[in-house]
Amino acid sequence: MTATKSEQGLALAWVALAQVALPQSRDAGHVVARPQDAAVTHAQWVDAVRAWCAAFQRVQGAEVALYCGNPLTFAAALWGAWHAGKTPVLASDLHAHTLSALLPQVAACAGELPQALVPDAAGADGVVLQPLDMQKARVVLFTSGSTGVPERIEKRLSQLDAEVQALQAVFGAGMAQEPHVQVLSTVAHHHIYGLLFRILWPLAAGRAMGTHLAHYPEDLVQPLQQAPRSLLVSSPAMLGRLPTHLDWSQAMERLGGVFSSGGPLAESASQHTLQLLGHSPTEVFGSSETGGIAWRRRAEHGESWQALPGVELRLSDSGLLAVRSRHLPDAQLWWETADRALPGTDGLGFVLQGRADRIVKIAEKRVSLTAMERVLETHGDVRQARAVVLEQPPGASGIAGGAPQRVGMVVELCEAGWQALQQQGRRGMGQALRSLLQPCVDRVALPRHWRYVERMPMNAQGKTTHHSLLTLFNPVIPVPAWQERSAQRATAQLLVQPRLRVLEGHFPEASLVPGVAQLHWVVSLATQAFGLEHGFADAQLLKFQQPILPGDTVQMQLQWQPEKGCLQFELSSARGVHASGHLLERRP
Repeated sequence: MTATKSEQGLALAWVALAQVALPQSRDAGHVVARPQDAAVTHAQWVDAVRAWCAAFQRVQGAEVALYCGNPLTFAAALWGAWHAGKTPVLASDLHAHTLSALLPQVAACAGELPQALVPDAAGADGVVLQPLDMQKARVVLFTSGSTGVPERIEKRLSQLDAEVQALQAVFGAGMAQEPHVQVLSTVAHHHIYGLLFRILWPLAAGRAMGTHLAHYPEDLVQPLQQAPRSLLVSSPAMLGRLPTHLDWSQAMERLGGVFSSGGPLAESASQHTLQLLGHSPTEVFGSSETGGIAWRRRAEHGESWQALPGVELRLSDSGLLAVRSRHLPDAQLWWETADRALPGTDGLGFVLQGRADRIVKIAEKRVSLTAMERVLETHGDVRQARAVVLEQPPGASGIAGGAPQRVGMVVELCEAGWQALQQQGRRGMGQALRSLLQPCVDRVALPRHWRYVERMPMNAQGKTTHHSLLTLFNPVIPVPAWQERSAQRATAQLLVQPRLRVLEGHFPEASLVPGVAQLHWVVSLATQAFGLEHGFADAQLLKFQQPILPGDTVQMQLQWQPEKGCLQFELSSARGVHASGHLLERRP
């Protein structure tokens, strides 16, 4: 693929986000996206923005909810809402609890949301697009819920424009002569990281937007091989699990760089990515609230973080990192984070020391959950560890003399770790890991509850949330042991333990898994396995042949037919088939 004339010329000019959708901001033939290699020009995209603007102009209220899985449609609707004077509120997903909280707050919906507006092509001719007021144009996002409760965050367009300018200042020079570079991503664009890297930065810089979203590492190989030049925008979870059996050699030759954000990238994952893809990942540190703060490449900077352009840093008396930048609501005020840090050895950067808000008291003893995790991750059998504080029911005893809280530890084992678990048993593995912690953790604060997983639970942004970890200790669904996972087939083994909450209270005479809970298991694991976003609207050929009881080991077989939007499932055990049926996807 060769760059067009417009891509070689005007495409390299920087355009402020306030002017991106203006017809005169780019050559009409400039390519803004290449979905499935079909070039979409700037003129075509501007027409789509006008149509969305015409639709939003008819809305009476100020805020409109937006969720579009297609990034090209999303970008057109986003700018259409801004040019109509509306504030788009980005739904983080299509889950029922998300929509029930969001929809009553907005005047209208667009994209794949209920009762969604559609672009008004007929009214587009009457729309004249003017530069946006970057202080008035805003967007509302939600955090990914790392504390269990998503937080509403409002961003002015001026803040977002400052962010993409900072990214361009640091990383843009290496891409200046490659306007046809394609952005390939494993993260969605409904949160700040994906929004910046897949949508806003490419549009401002004149590169094609990131229209390809990979749910699995296998989905990356072919696009990376086919793109003349590409950037990979990914998450720590995905980079840490790039399989070695895939052929990454051609991808390595065509890949221009790898970005990672949304959570800490383990040093082992950074080395793993460097070996397979030939690039030390560029890590970007920040949050939805603060915007981007700093960056590093471990191969160059080690553990030290370098401030992004325009970001001022200082350490408080308590050792907390504070920032001041145009990425914040008030560029004049210092924002104190909950991240502990030390000055870097180079005298310029800083080294993170963990979260201050992860210092907890267990039986009056101060304990750093982060420190415990880091110690466990030095063990050869442990790939990753995450600690949570568990509330003990009133009147319970036996842990720290009846202390109301105790530590639970979720451990992601490597292959050698699973072999050790089989040989030593859960008790032996727990003792081995506790012995590692004993020199640095008071005995009463040692983890007493352990969960061993093949993979940490992750949301669409590749983050492990606090809620998902807690669920492992009081689950409504067994932890799946995946035996097969591909684009259209998945098999998981589920051990139905007596503590499952779904066994409680449904049938007074006996403990068994209700049919509605079985369907919930199927939907949850299918969503996890295949990256489904729209949910299911109907069920067909449902059969519940015999109950699932405590102690059963259930095998769930899933087959996804994307062309039909149909999921076939079967739940079986040594006692035979328990349930089967078809679920039909809700079409947007």
